[in-house]
Amino acid sequence: MMLSASDILNASILIVDDQDANVKLLERLLGEAGYANIASTMSPRDVDALHRKNRYDLILLDLQMPGMDGFEVMECLKTNDADSYLPVIVLTAQPAHKLRALQAGAKDFISKPFDLLEVKTRIHNMLEVRLLQKKLESYNEVLEQTVQERTAELRESETRFRRLTELASDWYWEQNETGEFTQVSGPVMEMLGLRMAAFLGDTSDDGMAGWNEAERMALKARIAARQPFLDFAFSRVNADGSQQQFRVSGEPMFDQSCRFTGYRGIGVEVTART
Repeated sequence: MMLSASDILNASILIVDDQDANVKLLERLLGEAGYANIASTMSPRDVDALHRKNRYDLILLDLQMPGMDGFEVMECLKTNDADSYLPVIVLTAQPAHKLRALQAGAKDFISKPFDLLEVKTRIHNMLEVRLLQKKLESYNEVLEQTVQERTAELRESETRFRRLTELASDWYWEQNETGEFTQVSGPVMEMLGLRMAAFLGDTSDDGMAGWNEAERMALKARIAARQPFLDFAFSRVNADGSQQQFRVSGEPMFDQSCRFTGYRGIGVEVTART
């Protein structure tokens, strides 16, 4: 994530000082350095409203001003819920005020009288950090939006897959992590004449008669081990002596935290027609 020189020089800067000479000096210094978006005010009470409107990348804030000092201005700026970052470099001639200003939330300080090289260096460094932070915030917003869109696409794709799967098979089934069936579609009830739990291990089911026990136990073991299976063959002998052949495919399901949530699968009857 890189910044160009124009990114920094086009950053928005607000100068706040009650001394007109200081304001003009900073405006001239920044203008000569190539900064193109400079505003100023000599009224500390206007700073909060100006920042809410313009979202400055940097505020150069004098601490000693009549009526409302720089510390009070910073407290007002902190009430802006839309921007928790305080992009302030304080201007002070009092060494004792530097630590207090940093503790109050200022990101840096510039000593008075101004050392012009120090002023340019601190402003450049501050803007570089601030603009990189804004780029990161913007990137995170785009990333979050992309994730949401991708998640919606995956859900839509999952829905289409399920519908196509249901159409392409005799039945579609889903069960949760405890083995309970949460969805069964297709003519499975009519085709098998029993609840789906029967061929997966519910020995209390009246429809258990006729199922191949070895095949049934093998299928149950696959599911218990959370293994996918493809075209697993099993069969049933009906009361009239006829035999039905089936193939079932299934796969375990996991959520975004990789927690097992159950199984889903399809089944088809492949009994030879005569």
